[in-house]
Amino acid sequence: MKGKTVIVSEEITEIIKNHQGAGRDALIPIMQAIQESTGYLSRESINYLSSVLQIPSSKIYGVATFYNQFRFQPLGKYHIQICRGTACHVKGSAAVLETLKKELRIDSQQTTRDGLFSLEIVACMGACGLAPVMCINGEFYSGISPKKARDLLNTLRRKAEEHAPAK
Repeated sequence: MKGKTVIVSEEITEIIKNHQGAGRDALIPIMQAIQESTGYLSRESINYLSSVLQIPSSKIYGVATFYNQFRFQPLGKYHIQICRGTACHVKGSAAVLETLKKELRIDSQQTTRDGLFSLEIVACMGACGLAPVMCINGEFYSGISPKKARDLLNTLRRKAEEHAPAK
């Protein structure tokens, strides 16, 4: 990183300042704080963290990809979580997941190009009696089917269009 200037937000600079003198042992808490503040770990934030902590960015990426809590893209306006726990799996969440991936043209841990939707697989939501379960921005949908998921996406798309600024 020598000789290279990395431009980061004031938020990230402040987080690093709050961990002044930190070393490798503070890597995960710092990454968590950055993601909590900005919504994800940007390439710039990882490069800056690399230069401050004197840890190769490849090592930081290695840690971040090991833990599924870290994201490398901002979440969409509608953050969709689909449960893949045992009860949800048995009740058909795999078909719902495939429908979501096909409809949104993204995979898990990705965000649509328009920034409207992001998709995340969750191991368990603790709502097994309501399986299969999907959560969008904290609102739970129970007994979800591929058709219900498709209808919900269409409703959210219409809602987004209605609230979009006029061109």
